[in-house]
Amino acid sequence: MKVRIPSALRSYTERAETEASGATLAEVLIDLDRQYNGIRFRMVDEQDRIRAHIRMFVNGVQVRELDRPLQTSDELVIVQALSGG
Repeated sequence: MKVRIPSALRSYTERAETEASGATLAEVLIDLDRQYNGIRFRMVDEQDRIRAHIRMFVNGVQVRELDRPLQTSDELVIVQALSGG
């Protein structure tokens, strides 16, 4: 499936878009981490939850559940909130 990577995480992928596979969101993130070591920890915390500053959209719909089933034709867009002051 096509995965769009936010600029803050492109230091891992060195590209804005990549491919990953898996039957669930969790599996797709594990596949991403297999390809780009360490990227999953930037998106998922120690309690296996999507971090508060990360948003994930599957085909334009926000998802928060890692067990969400996915299809190979889906598109995953990862968005990272920016903060500062």
